[in-house]
Amino acid sequence: MKKIFLLVALVALSIPSFAQIDPDSKWQIRVRGLMVQPVETAKIGLINGDVSISNAIVPELDITYFFNENFAVELILGTAKHDVMAKGTALGDLDLGNVSLLPPTLTAQYHLPMGNWKPYMGAGINYTIFYSEDPGQFEGISYDNSIGFAAQVGVDYFLNEKFFINLDVKKIFMNTDVEVNAGDGVIVPADVTINPFLFGFGVGMRF
Repeated sequence: MKKIFLLVALVALSIPSFAQIDPDSKWQIRVRGLMVQPVETAKIGLINGDVSISNAIVPELDITYFFNENFAVELILGTAKHDVMAKGTALGDLDLGNVSLLPPTLTAQYHLPMGNWKPYMGAGINYTIFYSEDPGQFEGISYDNSIGFAAQVGVDYFLNEKFFINLDVKKIFMNTDVEVNAGDGVIVPADVTINPFLFGFGVGMRF
């Protein structure tokens, strides 16, 4: 991430012009590359232990609508696939396969225009859909969909009146109840907290 921030700074310094954004431009769209970094913990019934969830690098699309210069709402769309392991259980480390997450997120934002720089912060709600579950070494696994809060900070740097580059950090508060079918009628429950950070870099257009 340090290299990305340095690149943004160099691009910004090389373009000294002041971007005059059309006040009638109400919509903004971005395409970002995201690194999804879970901050995971778990309470695993029967066998104890914890959980390990892999990082993922994925594309993301977001759409923003501006009510005025400062206030906006943003819809964030993307999906990620993660490998999952149970660690330090009474049975050792266990392969729980992988699962895909679709976490549409809606945030309300406050933007503070500062010349070409447009820093912002936001907070909102997230609904995460778990799908394409692979149970790994077990017979089956299920994840409950979850609803939670989201927070973000970021900055747009406008290259001209329409196009810009973006840095963004989000925190999604995400929890799910998991049931692992271990066979012979044995169901192992787990309460899993994922709470990922999403580090994004991308480009966008105001129109």
